[in-house]
Amino acid sequence: MESKNAWEKYSDKELKKVDKFAEEYREFLSECKTERECVVRFRELAEKQGYVDLQDIIKENKKVKAGDKIYAVNKKKGIILFHIGEKPLEKGMNILGAHIDSPRIDLKQIPLYEDNGLALFDTHYYGGIKKYQWVTTPLALHGVVALRDGSVVELIIGEKEDEPVVGISDLLIHLAAEQMEKKANKVIEGEALDILVGSRPLAGTKEDKEDKDEKESEGKDGKAAKEKVKANILHILKEKYGIEEEDFISAEIEAVPAGKARNYGIDESMIIGYGHDDRVCAYPSYAALAETKKLRKTGVCILVDKEEIGSVGATGMHSKFFENTVAEIMDRMGDYSELKLRRALYNSKMLSSDVTSAFDPNYASVSEKKNSAYFGHGMVLMKYTGSRGKSGSNDASAEFIAELRGMMDENDVSYQTSELGKVDQGGGGTIAYILANYGMDVIDCGIAVQNMHAPYEVISKADLYETKCGYKVFLENA
Repeated sequence: MESKNAWEKYSDKELKKVDKFAEEYREFLSECKTERECVVRFRELAEKQGYVDLQDIIKENKKVKAGDKIYAVNKKKGIILFHIGEKPLEKGMNILGAHIDSPRIDLKQIPLYEDNGLALFDTHYYGGIKKYQWVTTPLALHGVVALRDGSVVELIIGEKEDEPVVGISDLLIHLAAEQMEKKANKVIEGEALDILVGSRPLAGTKEDKEDKDEKESEGKDGKAAKEKVKANILHILKEKYGIEEEDFISAEIEAVPAGKARNYGIDESMIIGYGHDDRVCAYPSYAALAETKKLRKTGVCILVDKEEIGSVGATGMHSKFFENTVAEIMDRMGDYSELKLRRALYNSKMLSSDVTSAFDPNYASVSEKKNSAYFGHGMVLMKYTGSRGKSGSNDASAEFIAELRGMMDENDVSYQTSELGKVDQGGGGTIAYILANYGMDVIDCGIAVQNMHAPYEVISKADLYETKCGYKVFLENA
């Protein structure tokens, strides 16, 4: 059984819709490169659509009723949106769940140092990456620096045309004989992913120079006096952003590929950019919920952090934030009890909106063609993920898949089924199993990606559009 190419079904009018949605997403992907930036954008979009902050509802002691639109932000790194349906929450919700963190390079807490006239940032990579892919790539710095007085400085360096970029060096081919003999996972070591940020010494006054020369001759603070390149970087950071070296201790700064997402392919049928995994599912999840009008069951869009490192911590899916938020909303509806909360979660259905691997002719040997996802063939249903013997997988029920098939077929949504590579080739996980712990029906359902976890990933515009349509059908019909 073969799935059909969605491009072949579009009229000229529908093609315009595909292109319009793809352009909206491309702009989002270009500007939202961290989980914090995603939350800010989704909050702005939600408020324009009439969504109200749950904390304001609680503070003002307001009641929640059918038709209300509510959002809740979790520590600036996650957001959940609710469109309240006509049925009591106890009857369950229709949930879309995606993550908004992506693999990247993080600065260590004490990152800045100088080595032989070069200033560098020491780093620790985040998520599963091929380290060698991140060298010789222009990088931008995104993040926040929390100061002692409680204020927070937002930092973005390297995205504007007139701003500098930074990067990680690689060994020239002329001296790489030994390096070329190493396995791919050893070609670039984790501790070698340090980012070059400067090479110009701090220029001081004549009096400054004489003072430093005197200190060096006296053996006082000699090292500090010699680290002029590091001093210059600190001078620039202080002058432009008010940041001291000690402030890096309370900073979260991420190095990500610089520049905008681009149309890909001579036919412009694809998009290449950083962070498709998993913002390419997060954006249509939000868009689908935003487009819904009147819902029978409450529609929910969960956008979480930390999936790339196990969904852990206060902002990952393993936290109790979602459960607690549902309890707060039920309380505002005058219908909370611990038993009803448990029923609400058990009776819910969820699409775990995450990506899968797209078939790549260059690497066909890792895929089983009958059970692979293909560009342009629409939304992907993945009964299971995990690795090898389905380890760490959710494994959705046949009945739930049949229900989804009926919905999608009836509404002309293009979809396909897939697994993540051949049985013993590897695999991966999502947040599906975490929500399934409540007993709800869950299936992985998202978009096929080439180059997954590389600095630049690729997706099909048709798959993006069909997935948004499929998510909307699920919210309205499940």
